[in-house]
Amino acid sequence: MGELPPQVQNMVAQMQQVQQQLQAVIAQRMQVEALLKETNEALEEVKKVAEDTPVFRVVGNILVKSKKEEVVKELEEKKETYEVRINTLKRQEDRLKERLSEIQSKLQSMLSPQAG
Repeated sequence: MGELPPQVQNMVAQMQQVQQQLQAVIAQRMQVEALLKETNEALEEVKKVAEDTPVFRVVGNILVKSKKEEVVKELEEKKETYEVRINTLKRQEDRLKERLSEIQSKLQSMLSPQAG
């Protein structure tokens, strides 16, 4: 088989670009899911402690004593933010998968006449 037509080369380049974007989005989603898991675990632990138990949170390189309800509120806000981000990334991932499938179909139809 000789040189691929420019249209086919362009489609292959598009496909590679979409694959890279998809991999990046999946990696981001996995990172945010890990942060969400960590936040959920921290939230569970903080909720278990008695009201009068000292609670600390990390600020930069130091620990700062905080009120339990403030820490719970902060963790719940983080949790919500992470959940929204994960849903956004999942939608992005689905769109990229769709786009990848479309490109692959077009490529197959472009290459099938040449195969025969």
